[in-house]
Amino acid sequence: MNVYKIVFAGPVGAGKTTSIASISDIEPFTTEEFATDDVKDLKDKTTVAMDYGLMELGSGEHIHLYGVPGQARFDFMWEIITEGGIGLILLLNNENKNPLDEMDFYIDSFKEFIDKTSMAIGVTRMRPDRGPDIDDYVARLATRNFRVPVFEVDGRKAEDVVTLVQSLLYTLDPGLKQ
Repeated sequence: MNVYKIVFAGPVGAGKTTSIASISDIEPFTTEEFATDDVKDLKDKTTVAMDYGLMELGSGEHIHLYGVPGQARFDFMWEIITEGGIGLILLLNNENKNPLDEMDFYIDSFKEFIDKTSMAIGVTRMRPDRGPDIDDYVARLATRNFRVPVFEVDGRKAEDVVTLVQSLLYTLDPGLKQ
């Protein structure tokens, strides 16, 4: 049986923990602790090591879902968690001050992993009156020679997150069936 591992990355508050919880077929494991630094202005708790969930596929195989901490000070976990992964789901909070710059930061940080695998991007908290739109993300990616799926997602909605996972899997193997 094949073992598949997908890594969720992105800034604090982008919805990594929530997204994994929404599609996991087991109770997710989280390492959330009360925030003690500037993150506490954004939310009460933050991931300090990883999140873990498991998706069961119809074939009996599983996809292991790992979320990395969003804070750069925990970047030593990023390389450890990406080991053996088949792709990256990058989640971005569109309400952050500079979400396009954050996208660049995470792409640069995970570039070696992305180059060996693939990536799909989910943009959370999109509102028509605030932040860039999907076309802005696609245009920025084009300047970097990236052609990857980009979707507006709500991490609380399993169907949104499943669509994001499927899009990543299709970039890895376009012949996959639903």
